[in-house]
Amino acid sequence: MIRKEIPVVFFLLLIAGVLSAQPVIRTSDLFQRDNQGKQMGQLAITQELPLDTLISRHIQANKNLFKVNNHYGMEGCRIQIYASSNRNAREESNKARAEFMSKFPDIVSYPLYAEPGYFKVRVGDFRTRTEAYKLFQLISKEFPGAYIVPDVINFPDLNIK
Repeated sequence: MIRKEIPVVFFLLLIAGVLSAQPVIRTSDLFQRDNQGKQMGQLAITQELPLDTLISRHIQANKNLFKVNNHYGMEGCRIQIYASSNRNAREESNKARAEFMSKFPDIVSYPLYAEPGYFKVRVGDFRTRTEAYKLFQLISKEFPGAYIVPDVINFPDLNIK
């Protein structure tokens, strides 16, 4: 009987240790203002501790989500039109990007460098593969080696009507 209780007690202690290791950030600490000698009003936020805990967990979970090269973004797709690691790949990638920009001036292109010596050119910011496929059909006629790749894209502009 004791053998059955030991794993249960161990499991409960493990869960208690994990839960106590998570930091709690109070919401009132997030909205601090610097008065800088001015007379300002006071903000009093009153809420229950469980809500603070949920907000704290959300902040910790999303702290470095999709941060690439000091740039925040979201999961999405881009179309890769060039990738090579040969001796003159940098010049070729610049030529491919210039050619793309002359043929498709409204679409953003991104030059990338990946270890060990790969130079890539990716274009567009698409939220889904379906959205990327529409443009892929046009681009693949000009760049036959193009293909859709998952990537961290810029946040879409929601003010476009």
